[in-house]
Amino acid sequence: MKRMREWYDGLAERERRLLVVFLGLLGAFLILLVPYLTSLTLSGIRTRNDELRAAINQVTASRGKLQEIKARKEAIAARYANPAPPLAGFIESAARQNNIDIPESQDRPEQPHGKKFLERSTVVRMRKVQMLPLIRTLERIEGAGHPITISRLNIRARGREPDTYDVELGVSAFDSTKSGPGPAPAGSGAKPSASEDNP
Repeated sequence: MKRMREWYDGLAERERRLLVVFLGLLGAFLILLVPYLTSLTLSGIRTRNDELRAAINQVTASRGKLQEIKARKEAIAARYANPAPPLAGFIESAARQNNIDIPESQDRPEQPHGKKFLERSTVVRMRKVQMLPLIRTLERIEGAGHPITISRLNIRARGREPDTYDVELGVSAFDSTKSGPGPAPAGSGAKPSASEDNP
């Protein structure tokens, strides 16, 4: 401190004024710098907290969707766990409950759908069918709880006969190869392909 005092006393009046001004500016700068740096730090923390809060809200909002997707996957898995019976007899049974006769049916060869599924299909032909019994038959087929879809439906009116139609109906069943395919139509022997596509 003594040396500093001696150094200060050795300065000219003008140099002393400049030194005081410089020290005053330096002090003001430091006084302003500390709040500014604090504000920047708090702003960064606040932004980070807002981002975390937004991410938490997004995860919370997505929870319902994730549960819905999970439930849908479980329902699909449960459906494939219930393989369809032989299609010709299944379709005939649904039609008979609605007083429809099936004079002709034809099983098609199995078709692979990737490594996981095989498609069995049967085409039946019905004659002189009324619309309401046909709709009820289709509803019974679709609502049976098996992995079944109506893959073909051709309806032709029979001339002047009111509410009477000839119908060609194709029904496909999809069997999971993990649990083993369901009953296969005669003459089928197709092997799965290398892709992983679902039906």
